[in-house]
Amino acid sequence: MIDDMVGMLDALGHAERLHVFRVLVRRYPQSVAAGELAETLGYKRSTLSIYLSVLRRAGLVHQDRDGNSLLYSADLSGAKSLIGFLSEDCCRGRTNNDHRTIDFDANDHRRYNVLFVCTRNSARSIFAEVILRDTAPERFAAYSAGTSSHGAVHPLTLQVLEENGHEISELGTSSIAEFQKPTAPQMDFVFTVCDQAANEECPVWPGQPVTAHWGHPDPAAGVFSDEERLELFRQTYQAMRRRIQPFAQLPGPTLDRAALQEHVDDIGRLRLARV
Repeated sequence: MIDDMVGMLDALGHAERLHVFRVLVRRYPQSVAAGELAETLGYKRSTLSIYLSVLRRAGLVHQDRDGNSLLYSADLSGAKSLIGFLSEDCCRGRTNNDHRTIDFDANDHRRYNVLFVCTRNSARSIFAEVILRDTAPERFAAYSAGTSSHGAVHPLTLQVLEENGHEISELGTSSIAEFQKPTAPQMDFVFTVCDQAANEECPVWPGQPVTAHWGHPDPAAGVFSDEERLELFRQTYQAMRRRIQPFAQLPGPTLDRAALQEHVDDIGRLRLARV
């Protein structure tokens, strides 16, 4: 066991290998193609291959094949083993002081703050915010923000929301920086809903909110006819709805953080179709 832990520490003791692993964790539970990962990180494919090989041998990365493509994902079981070893064996449990639970009892009147993050805050995160806002307003206060917001909600986002009966008169975009201010509400949950936002270095959130990646392709990307583009926005709305509904109905009365994290990761694993 000691040798396994030393191997993991050695693999993560290299700055660029650690960077690879951190990006894969932010993209978890999705698998990432080797070519996309190399482009995201700005590494040569040969260099990335070496880093991934070391991380795989250490038990920190999974490799799968999809046709001719190699896909990679973080092996969180290996990471948990390392963290458990450091906390319980090396430190004799003295560093493990997080026993918080989140109460979802129907009689609990607290509203939990949820932030959805994507790049421009113009479609996916707006859909998620509005759907949660209108699905469970008594349990959640929903927000959205962009890592590089352009200041306008996409017109097709507004059209699709109106088609589904949502109020859109006060919708606008926000920068993630607004939620880092001392006066901003403290988040209980932070979800990235696009891969680019997940790839970027996330800010440190006060209170250590539960986080997850619920990535979905950008409906505004690519070349499509007007009819096809509208259909993509409608599909994105339905995809966000399929994820928001089980989240809004999380069981009570009390979930510890480990169980809650498993729930939101399972929601991120939902396979959602796109034309």
